Amino acid sequence: MSDDTRVQQLEQDAQRLGERLAATLESISDAFLMLDREWRVTFMNRVAEKTLRRKREDVLGANLWELFPEAVGGPYYRAYQKAVETGEAAWFEEYYEPLDLWTEVRAYPSAEGLAIYFLDIGQRKAQEAELHHLAFHDRLTGLPNRQLLADRMDHALHRHRHTGETGALLFIDLDHFKSVNDAHGHAKGDQLLCQVGARLQQLASNADTVARFGGDEFVMLLEDLGADVGAAAQRAQAMAVQVLEAFTEPFVLDGILLYSTPSVGLTMLDAGGASVDQLIKRSDLAMYHAKVAGRNMASWFEPDMEQRVAARAVLEADLRHALEQEQFELYYQPQCDMQGRMTGVEALLRWNHPQRGLVPPVEFIPVAEETGLIVALGRWVLKSACTVLAQWSAAPETACLRIAVNVSAQQFQRPDFVEQVLAVLAAAGAPPQRLVLELTESLLLKDVDGTVAKMARLSDAGVGCALDDFGTGYSSLSYLHRLPLVELKIDRSFIWDADNARIGGAIVHTIAGLGKALNLDVVAEGVETEHQRGFVEAAGCHRYQGYLYGKPMPLPQLAAWISHAPLC
Repeated sequence: MSDDTRVQQLEQDAQRLGERLAATLESISDAFLMLDREWRVTFMNRVAEKTLRRKREDVLGANLWELFPEAVGGPYYRAYQKAVETGEAAWFEEYYEPLDLWTEVRAYPSAEGLAIYFLDIGQRKAQEAELHHLAFHDRLTGLPNRQLLADRMDHALHRHRHTGETGALLFIDLDHFKSVNDAHGHAKGDQLLCQVGARLQQLASNADTVARFGGDEFVMLLEDLGADVGAAAQRAQAMAVQVLEAFTEPFVLDGILLYSTPSVGLTMLDAGGASVDQLIKRSDLAMYHAKVAGRNMASWFEPDMEQRVAARAVLEADLRHALEQEQFELYYQPQCDMQGRMTGVEALLRWNHPQRGLVPPVEFIPVAEETGLIVALGRWVLKSACTVLAQWSAAPETACLRIAVNVSAQQFQRPDFVEQVLAVLAAAGAPPQRLVLELTESLLLKDVDGTVAKMARLSDAGVGCALDDFGTGYSSLSYLHRLPLVELKIDRSFIWDADNARIGGAIVHTIAGLGKALNLDVVAEGVETEHQRGFVEAAGCHRYQGYLYGKPMPLPQLAAWISHAPLC
């Protein structure tokens, strides 16, 4: 084979190799460019045409940086220059704003220039952004979630400690949100939460963060409040007022007008090195204080709030332990008729704490109600009282005595409450006719029909029901005549005001007259003087209870007291 033939064969082989290489580069899924040492484009495949939105005939032979002048000096420019200068491949991800293009780039330098492979990773980046958004934002409202809030609070605290500036935290909780879900359904509740989030965002500046903390709780992080703590506090207070005012307009949920109110707790971020968790806890405590104070208001955190919460936590733990260790005891306060004969007692719960002694009911009963322990406590009281009632019924001299037991709303509202009462009576062998259950007026508001039905079943079994502290709650004749009651108890506050005939006296006369009209016994509580006893008798009361007749006493003392008292 001659030299010319060999050269021709080599040229043909090279051409075929080039064609196969070009065909291969055309078929790959990556966009591909080849550049010479002068940054001129020497090859471009179809994917690159589509990705870069340039026709091949307009690109080949042109300088890359003249084609894409916005890239000069930027990340692509620097990476390619470094690859050519060092002879080392470059591999990176970058966003090119003029084309709204996210790319994953691999650039390989050679003696001829630079071979660049790049992928359009926009879809992957969008998915990553969506996952990131879901990780740090609430799915329902789109607001930052508690994780993102904590991160921004942490950054704010670090920045404020370096700059001397301060900020504030507003903890916002919707009042009675559960009733919205109960009355209108969870879909409407979700709409309300979205609209609340939108209103809060309208109040916030670009520097502020509005987050959904969870459920119906929102948090506003205010950052740009300046270095003057007093002025910053005023700005935070002003924002709290704006939040309250933002709720004065109704929310429209699929044509339904709904009013909602918030309770707001505030704390400053300059709290002596307090952590994110501590600050959130403080604003939450302040919000809880606003709820206790009446709702639809704002309250500032105060240091003694933490002390009160800590004390309450200890009390709750002690209360649970007391139930297990049976540290409770019943005291009994005698009741009598107007002839001075004992007719029965009211069972009153007492807690004999091993270190603190007798804990006042006003201190532990609210905690028991908030924690739900009141149900177990109420069951224990009922069993203990029925045991005494059974003992009394077995002796002729005490068989006529009744025992009144207070029943909490939580206890009464349990579906199996009537069955529990009847089971306790049966187990103790106590006569139902000698048991009186004292109910509060507020209990009746939640389910009048259900309350009437339960009381009717108890009445059919012989158990009496009394309305305790009558006149202090939500008295309404619309339900009173429907209740199978045996007794009304006049609250002691009216008895103590009996000297004022215009107010207290008039109320006592009215209640006594109402009892007579409804054929109910009327019991006056808190009678301490002969004057008060004479007044309630003249008003039409049938029985009374108070220090004038007897103080609450434990069972052994009561037994001795009964042995000397005239009985009904």
